[in-house]
Amino acid sequence: MTLILFLIAVAGLLVVMRREAGAKPAIAVMAGVGVVSWVLASGWLAFVLLVGAAITAAAGLPGFRQGWLTPRIFAAFKKVAPKVSDTEKVALEAGSVGWDGELFTGRPDWHNLLVNRNTGLTEEEQAFLDNQCAKAAGMCNAWDIAVERADLPPELWDYLKKEKFFGMIIPKEYGGLEFSAKAQSAVLQKLSMNEALMVSVGVPNSLGPGELLLKYGTDEQKKHYLPRLADGRDIPCFGLTGPRAGSDATSLPDTGIVVKRKVDGKEVIGLELNFEKRWITLAPIATVVGLAFRMFDPDGLLGDKKDLGITCALIPRDTKGMEIGRRHCPIGSPFLNGPIKGKDVFIPLDYIIGGPDMAGEGWRMLVECLSVGRCITLPSGAAGAAAYAAGTAGGFTRIRRQFNTPVADMEGVQEPLARIAAQTYIAQAAVSQTANMVDKGEKPAVPSAILKYHLTEMQRAVLTDAMDVHGGKTVTLGPKNYLGIGYSGAAVSITVEGANIMTRSLMIFGQGAIRCHPYVLKELDAKDRDDIKAFDQAFFSHAGLIFGNAGRALTQALGLGRADVPFDSASSRYAQGVARFSAAFGLCADAAMVTLGSELKMRELISARLGDILSNLYLASMVLKHWHETQPAQGEKELMEYSLGLLLYRAEQALDDFLHNLPNRWVAGTLRAITMPLGRRWDKPHDDRTRALARAVSTDTPIRSKLLANIWHSHSDGPEENPVARYNDLLKDYDKAEKLYRKVNKAYAKGELPTTALHPEERFEAALKADILSKEEADFMRTYEANVLDMISVDDFEFDAFAQKKDSVINHNAA
Repeated sequence: MTLILFLIAVAGLLVVMRREAGAKPAIAVMAGVGVVSWVLASGWLAFVLLVGAAITAAAGLPGFRQGWLTPRIFAAFKKVAPKVSDTEKVALEAGSVGWDGELFTGRPDWHNLLVNRNTGLTEEEQAFLDNQCAKAAGMCNAWDIAVERADLPPELWDYLKKEKFFGMIIPKEYGGLEFSAKAQSAVLQKLSMNEALMVSVGVPNSLGPGELLLKYGTDEQKKHYLPRLADGRDIPCFGLTGPRAGSDATSLPDTGIVVKRKVDGKEVIGLELNFEKRWITLAPIATVVGLAFRMFDPDGLLGDKKDLGITCALIPRDTKGMEIGRRHCPIGSPFLNGPIKGKDVFIPLDYIIGGPDMAGEGWRMLVECLSVGRCITLPSGAAGAAAYAAGTAGGFTRIRRQFNTPVADMEGVQEPLARIAAQTYIAQAAVSQTANMVDKGEKPAVPSAILKYHLTEMQRAVLTDAMDVHGGKTVTLGPKNYLGIGYSGAAVSITVEGANIMTRSLMIFGQGAIRCHPYVLKELDAKDRDDIKAFDQAFFSHAGLIFGNAGRALTQALGLGRADVPFDSASSRYAQGVARFSAAFGLCADAAMVTLGSELKMRELISARLGDILSNLYLASMVLKHWHETQPAQGEKELMEYSLGLLLYRAEQALDDFLHNLPNRWVAGTLRAITMPLGRRWDKPHDDRTRALARAVSTDTPIRSKLLANIWHSHSDGPEENPVARYNDLLKDYDKAEKLYRKVNKAYAKGELPTTALHPEERFEAALKADILSKEEADFMRTYEANVLDMISVDDFEFDAFAQKKDSVINHNAA
């Protein structure tokens, strides 16, 4: 009887905890079972339950706790709570909280994710993607752009300006295209077959003068600049980073001092700028420079405030004192990037974006724009690059034969092919669904950091796998190499717009823990206002959340009371996995904040692992939404399952690593018992699924077509060939060709063909003579094998082709 009553009490409390029902139901459970136990069973169990009820009443009922407990907790909280700087406050207040906040609660409401359905592109946007984007892609040759001219060809620049590629975010009233975020993402995915092209189009439509003008510019600034930016008469760049201000952009040493100067005989109040910027994309050709600097008014010409803070201004290229035009050489792909310097550069106050009233508002302006731009440009480029890699790697490994078999049928090759397919699928779902959130009015700050870090890392991993399966084809540079230059340039995306190391270790969880948590920001705000009543409400709601997540994490880990999810039978177990890890993540996040306090800021490895859990749950949610909203292609179920299994495996790995390294070992052990009572539950995807995906991406299948749908997969309207289109053509004929390969090779093995017929072409001719192949079959194989040989061939050059100083070349064979 005692055991039964104990189990009833535990079950009742778990139900109360899971539902976050509050102190009164918990007291009722303990008191009720305690009284029954006193009468029918154990006095000790009754004593424990009644004491627990009394403690819960004292600590959980507002009438009791506010007089003695809350003041003590409030005093302690003030001592250990982290101090949030002014710049951090601005960053925390910028943007919005959406699905990332749901994941922090431990009880994500899937309706809030699914309510905003992704309806795709408009007819106008789709037409631009199919026509203008395809034509622009067809004007690109990676070798010509990267090596021979170190720039886009002039006819491509003219086309980009004519078709308003630089005005995608600019409203039509100012001459722009006024595309949705989804359309911007789709355009950049299609153009990502060449990094220089993608960057040149992406940057003006991301963080830069255009977006800042739209949101903060004066009417005069908008009327002057926006039409010129839309049609390319003005090329913009934005100077933020410098030699001593990279990832820490708030430490700008560049200054703008308010001074008086005589201009055309009149005394004018303006700014004297001194700055040194580097890594500024499009700077070498920019006609207008957006500039961030620290603004000071030492003589009080504008008021009493001496340090006005970070400010943004627009400066014409020909402004006296500004040095601009030199270039950096970005690794892998020489897109236009360079330094800008200025000494004693005088500008009027109306050059400030938004006018003098926006002086000192630059940091807020930047972080508000960055929350949108960071989740569009580089993540979209990464998704597109991954899809191009999937298209070429799948095609190449199917037509490339070794040991008389396509290398795509070798399991060592199939493993990276499956990874390529899955990570492409994840990236495409993430950028599409997050862009849809932007179109619905959200400014996803934390998701933008998640996408920037994880998708550019996926891009690097996918390109590495693609290089591996191509072998010598892509380690030999030249016009025929469609992958090597992009691979060598992958480090650029890893580094820019917030270095990935910093993004993972400081931003994703570090920013999300305060911004996305349901109660932490309220607690900090109550502390700053010394509002004990508001603190009491936030803190004890927070405590209820902790108990709730503990109850949900434990029961769901045991397979009890699984979350109710609105997905089909194929995907529901993965959604339930997201819900389970959401509860575990919320509990562990609170445990880290409680046990480490302000020290958590400096424990970057702990923060990074918590960020990894959150990130994989967010990406899995995007895949689930994508699966839920789109019409599945044949074979997509296996791809969805592989991708979600991989993400949940990684989330569980991050949770395991967190528990292994949390400094407070007693807390870590308790958390492990709650969140992983049965140990690890998610494995890497099974080999059978790996084999199936590898074949799907390397043959002419609906799932391959779906993965490649948003990239340039048609034959070119321009002068350049499209390798993806050529591989698609070869794969359409693969089944026929494979039967004939086997027929001819079998005849050779049986001695029916000359032993000297070592080349495929020689065997086809011999097979025709021996009536093993018909004339039609032989003609087909001649053409097919010629195309295969062309696709697997590499370039060679004159001996001195790579020497810039021809007279320094050594003649090694001189007599």
